[in-house]
Amino acid sequence: MIVLISGSAVCAGYQHEYQRAVIETRIGTAPGRSVISGKFNSEAGEGQGKTIPCVTEPHGMTFWTPQTRISERKGVQPYSYRDTAFLGFRASHWLVGGATQDYGSFYVRPDDGPVALDHESETASPEYYSLGGYELTGRSHSAIMRMSGAHRFVAGLINEYGEGTITYDAGRHEITGSNPVHRIYAGKGQPAGFSGHFVLRFDSTPISVELLGDGRSLSIVFDGNAPCITFKAGCSFTSVEGARANLDAEIPHWDFARTRDELASIWGRQLSVIDAVTADDDLRNQFYSSLWRASLLPRTASDVDGSYPAFGSPELNEDGTLKSLKPVMKMPEGKIYYDDFSVWDTYRALHPLLNIISPSVNGDMVQSLVLKAQQGGWMPIFPCWGSYTSAMIGYHTFSIICDAWGKGVGGFDRREAYRHMRRLAFGHPSEAEYRDGRGIRALDSYEKYGYIPLEDEVPDAFHRCEQMSRTLEYAYDDYVLSRVALRTLHFRDWLRLRKRARNWKNVYDPATGYVQGRHDDGTFLTEDNLLIKPRFITEGTPMHYSWYVPHDVEGLKEVMSSAGGDFRSRLDTMFDEWYYWHGNEPCHQVAYLYDYTDTPYKLQKLVREILHSEYSSGPSGLSGNDDAGQMAAWYVFSTMGFYPVCPGGRHSQDYAIGSPCFDSLTIHLENGKTFTIVAEGTSDSCCYIQEGRLSRRQSGSRDGCYDYSGSGCQQSGSRNACQAGSENGCRDDRQQNGCLVGSDGRCRQGRPDGRRLRRPFLSHRDIMRGGTLTFVMGEEPLR
Repeated sequence: MIVLISGSAVCAGYQHEYQRAVIETRIGTAPGRSVISGKFNSEAGEGQGKTIPCVTEPHGMTFWTPQTRISERKGVQPYSYRDTAFLGFRASHWLVGGATQDYGSFYVRPDDGPVALDHESETASPEYYSLGGYELTGRSHSAIMRMSGAHRFVAGLINEYGEGTITYDAGRHEITGSNPVHRIYAGKGQPAGFSGHFVLRFDSTPISVELLGDGRSLSIVFDGNAPCITFKAGCSFTSVEGARANLDAEIPHWDFARTRDELASIWGRQLSVIDAVTADDDLRNQFYSSLWRASLLPRTASDVDGSYPAFGSPELNEDGTLKSLKPVMKMPEGKIYYDDFSVWDTYRALHPLLNIISPSVNGDMVQSLVLKAQQGGWMPIFPCWGSYTSAMIGYHTFSIICDAWGKGVGGFDRREAYRHMRRLAFGHPSEAEYRDGRGIRALDSYEKYGYIPLEDEVPDAFHRCEQMSRTLEYAYDDYVLSRVALRTLHFRDWLRLRKRARNWKNVYDPATGYVQGRHDDGTFLTEDNLLIKPRFITEGTPMHYSWYVPHDVEGLKEVMSSAGGDFRSRLDTMFDEWYYWHGNEPCHQVAYLYDYTDTPYKLQKLVREILHSEYSSGPSGLSGNDDAGQMAAWYVFSTMGFYPVCPGGRHSQDYAIGSPCFDSLTIHLENGKTFTIVAEGTSDSCCYIQEGRLSRRQSGSRDGCYDYSGSGCQQSGSRNACQAGSENGCRDDRQQNGCLVGSDGRCRQGRPDGRRLRRPFLSHRDIMRGGTLTFVMGEEPLR
């Protein structure tokens, strides 16, 4: 499983750090073992990572995965480490790490008898999966599979509604099929208006191909003397012709090794954006495995030529059946359309991570959200499978868009983005539109009371009730849009949104300083429910949600202090008693709130404890659902040494500084610059920051090698890297003894020049300008 990605541009003797890593794609495929998260998790639900060991490109359309369960039902992932039988390979559209549904899928499996899921003979990496004689590699829309030791196979589609078609064309030696997609959450069970289309080819002529009794699968029999059968498959959301064109564009040959090498090179470019240097193999392995999982969703939903089904609800007959398919749209040349945004999870860290390492990709994702709003009439809240869903709470597409906007990310229509965000913030859809998932849930109550009272049970939503959580999250979303409104001179909108952004205060009980259920007459509940999961809280407890005011931490301090006790002592209680729940997203920013106190050192120790207790490198290595890469993105940020507490917030506090785990870490930015974090002496025992300095001095390059002046090669990515910047000598800026060797050959003692950090925050601008952030680490906290 050691991934030595080929095709990377490196110079002699240089190796990117990801090439030293074992990238484990099976992390999260078994229930987590975190004792801490076990207080709140259920093993069947939040206690599983819900990941799959898939093969695809970064943000690929289809996740080609081994299959141990033949189901598209909600919450049933295609692969589970605990299962005992291998049921072939599936073209899956599972939201990796989520608990939604698969859709538009199909599979190919051997039918000569059961195949044991023997993990000792299993290999899983980003570009290759194998189990015994069964091998898989692929691209975004296509895959190539080799199966040895079998000559009888079944190819079929999975559809819980008994729909779909599959046919064999003997002239083409080709199987084609279409698997209709259905909605869940809003419009549950209704047609989504498009299908997962596929084409399957084989390198040998079958003896027989027969339609099986279910009408959605075919038996394929080959000559038993054939040592190996090779299959190729292509997928599309527009048509069988689109699937065929995607396959022909990506894998026009039958060379398995070539496709594997091509995919390895693609992942090499993706993962080499960060060089994380450490002697700790487990830390390196988990970091790059997390970076891989944070590179899967949102998914590409357009064909190679840019075609994709329009977003929104299709036209239905009176009986609820599909009247007509969605129209096919097309992206401009070179652009990709994205779908399956698990927004409630990924706005927190995954999209902010993309704004650093892949801003052009995130810009295209934001433009995809704008296109959805244009096609469906309303900015979506949680857009998946080409549909409105009204899943989860908040309207955090605002966060994704406004964070990208504020950080200077381009590639999207800002005028249209603001227009549709404004309509969602203040508009009231028709009753039919509202039931279909458009518009903000319970907006009438929110505007009337300044909070959502218990009497409004929010009936037209998958997550009903959850009134207090909604109020808090709505206030945050109003805040991030208010910043864009002010920036774009929409002053009336700014005043209205700024007022609504303070609504969070209306759900804090002044008697306790914690959130509490509140009636429409203004009275609060009096029951002791701080540590239970009441209906007015989303996937957590009042203790968890009482820390969710990312945009006004100073105001939260005042509210908590006025009720007795203070902010810091309440944080201490949260972690001393370990009420923290890392396995679900509402707590993800809480530890970093110590940076808003006079004891940021408590965070520095705490973040190391969370990294060790909530993550590990085996199949049980996640303490909760990975949720489309949010758990992975938290790990990536936290090991780098900073985290976005409030995406879309004040630029001076874009990131709260934690405890950097790597000796050095270099981010190769799209703008050609590099940002390096050096942590001198860092270890689990030396986790406390003693000093931090930020300078504009850069090191490294994206391809690992370049020449400043024709006199030599600058190498980065290892502690002993040598930079030849002039004809006179070499400067080694990776030594840990504080010595910098200048071009004159002399040693300059002391720390690198630069601005000393006096507050535990880092701005996005500081990163994008490039430079070096140097920390001196110690065993004792700097009080």
